[in-house]
Amino acid sequence: MKIARYIDHAVLSPGMTPQQIRDAIQLGIDYEVRTVCVHPRDIETAVEMCRGTQTDVSCVLDFPHGAGGLEVKRAMAAIVAPKGILEIDMVMNYGAALGGDWDTVKKEIVAVVNEAHPKGVGVKVILETSELDEETIKKACEVSVEAGADFVKTSTGFASGGATVEAAKLMLDTVAGRAKVKPSGGIRTYEDAKRYVDMGASRLGIGFKGTPKVCDGEPKE
Repeated sequence: MKIARYIDHAVLSPGMTPQQIRDAIQLGIDYEVRTVCVHPRDIETAVEMCRGTQTDVSCVLDFPHGAGGLEVKRAMAAIVAPKGILEIDMVMNYGAALGGDWDTVKKEIVAVVNEAHPKGVGVKVILETSELDEETIKKACEVSVEAGADFVKTSTGFASGGATVEAAKLMLDTVAGRAKVKPSGGIRTYEDAKRYVDMGASRLGIGFKGTPKVCDGEPKE
């Protein structure tokens, strides 16, 4: 198993300089991760650098709080979808979810999906599972599937916690193959990463500082 092919290499620290961003993107390319995940401002740089490599580009949307609202999410998706990215990682309006306003949650996801899918761009919905109870996580997964999302994802890495085995299993059981699952946040070792993949996760979110440690821990054949 080449664990790097499951990794979305997160280049998302807000204080990174342009050179640090380029260095982090290059690190992802060197390890042949599945995508480098960047802010919208860095898409052009990432697409240029990844062209002709084994690595694609994904980007975050309404990140990290998910509180921009429907029109902001739609507008951002319309801007980024044509720029050569593979996928969008959007943050669910988890405040609305906590308040039981699932209509708002669904409409925002649908707005992004409707902009992304015609451009061949996949959509991941970040639930921020550390802020939700089990029933809300299950409902969020169902709403994401109904809205046409391709993935559900645990975390931004900017809230009170990241991925847990319990949350990932709950998400996998709930979507039951109707969408893919991406644990993200707090995955620090090859063993942690492999555990999630063995459970059925299709992608892993790992920050650029953690990527070498996870990949270098992979057994060599």
